[in-house]
Amino acid sequence: MKVLVTGGAGFIGSNIVFELVERGLKTYVVDSMHTGNEKNLEGVLDSIKLFKRSAGEIPSLGLPKMDFILHYGIYSSSPMYKEDRRRVAEAIGDAIAVFEFAKECGSRVVLCSTSSLYNGLPTPWREDAVPLVTDFYTEARIAIERLAELYHKLYGLKVVTLRHFSIYGPREEYKGQYANNITQFLWCIMKDKPPVIFGDGTQTRDFVYVKDAVEAALLATESDIEFDVFNVGTGRDTSFNEIVRILNEKLGKDVKPKYIPNPVKNYVYKTQADPTKAEKILGFKAKTTLSQGIDKTIEYYMQLDWIPDV
Repeated sequence: MKVLVTGGAGFIGSNIVFELVERGLKTYVVDSMHTGNEKNLEGVLDSIKLFKRSAGEIPSLGLPKMDFILHYGIYSSSPMYKEDRRRVAEAIGDAIAVFEFAKECGSRVVLCSTSSLYNGLPTPWREDAVPLVTDFYTEARIAIERLAELYHKLYGLKVVTLRHFSIYGPREEYKGQYANNITQFLWCIMKDKPPVIFGDGTQTRDFVYVKDAVEAALLATESDIEFDVFNVGTGRDTSFNEIVRILNEKLGKDVKPKYIPNPVKNYVYKTQADPTKAEKILGFKAKTTLSQGIDKTIEYYMQLDWIPDV
């Protein structure tokens, strides 16, 4: 069985690749290396085929037919799109290349999306919520989701879309300033450097350990669902102040955060999933507690030779 992972040298993607290789699947990776890195794949490089190219270049790569395509090679944070708004068009173009290739192969697609498209709506967030216009990042993701549905309706393309909440864990070091808040706060506290928090730290996120996100992706590949959208969240939200407290406690430190005025106009103050649909239909339920996930994340970054500056 052949599987293609776009963004497979990135944070979530590389964690997925390790699991696919462990399961004995013939795995192909396409990654532009924007926030990915070949080092994220150390230990499986001899078992995969890696193309250091963007998803939009898939038609020129001479890839064989795939059974599954996991499209995770999409610019993954709001600031990336603010830095260059043309990335909206690039992300959409890459997705069309993926959908066209999947249509030709008859492949099932797992599409990585984001909970950020719920910004401004009352929590907990359900999949049937109607997104507001808030950000270039979310407009790109909404457009890609709608195109996925169009490909399903017109061509029968099978797509499961996963709206990820706040994913954290190992192999995030090459994301740097785009890494999850837990990870960035951890890096700072490990260096006795105050983590910077916008506002007063009462903002919250629904934090999901990366191995749980990997499980959701694999369940999506194994399902017989023709088309649907699911949240990948826990249903519980935690404040930034609480995260800093937990990290200090686990590291035996007392590093105080630095609070600064929030400079972001369309800032997301609270995220919280309604996980009911994913549990009922996809069979996904996050298993890793916040404490367990932070312990595993600390263990991973403590053994690295370097820690990013953020």
